[in-house]
Amino acid sequence: MKDRTGPQSASQGEPTPQPSGAPAASPSGRELPVVGSPRPERADARRNRLRVLEAADRLFTAHGVRNVSLDAIAAEAGVGKGTVFRRFGDRAGLAVALLDEREQQLQAQILTGPPPLGPGAPPATRATAFLEAYLDLLDRHTELFLDSENASPGARYRIGSYHLWHRHLAHLTEQANPTLDPNYTAHTLLAPLAADLHTFLRTTHSLPHLKSALTALVTTLLTPPPPSRTSTR
Repeated sequence: MKDRTGPQSASQGEPTPQPSGAPAASPSGRELPVVGSPRPERADARRNRLRVLEAADRLFTAHGVRNVSLDAIAAEAGVGKGTVFRRFGDRAGLAVALLDEREQQLQAQILTGPPPLGPGAPPATRATAFLEAYLDLLDRHTELFLDSENASPGARYRIGSYHLWHRHLAHLTEQANPTLDPNYTAHTLLAPLAADLHTFLRTTHSLPHLKSALTALVTTLLTPPPPSRTSTR
């Protein structure tokens, strides 16, 4: 799959929304779009795009990415193959677009959705909610994540969405337990969500078990130590 490190990459200097609240504001005071959000498109074009993505989602989930043709996706979506080809190029481009769409939905929930995923819940609770939501996304689209994260060496850490997830968790770590290194802790919390590791873990562990383990990890890391008692002796 193609390396999704282009327009989403935080290293290119694009403004990144603040994960802890509303979308970030530009110097002019206007809200910035969610990272990776597409340019405005006509309503009919958006409907067709979403129909194709939903059709691809169903077929990829049922049969695997490599076992689904553009012809099958076009037929499932009720559009011509030329429409799919012109919009997405090939199956790899369509898979990238589908993963981007799902990640943008998760980003929007983090920024403006209700708690505990969105603002308003305690930081450790928000971290747990995010990790569980991401785990659901990863488990449903493991093949897409595997291709994306292994497109080139280190691709996972150059993807713009990874920068947003890391920034979000680092911010929550600072709020929950200031004694920790927030950047390192954020990487630690994201490490179990690498697609390669998840694929291996799913051979022996259920999804509920993995969620429980993530919750325990968040609780252990983000619970601040009790205040030291001053000796009266």
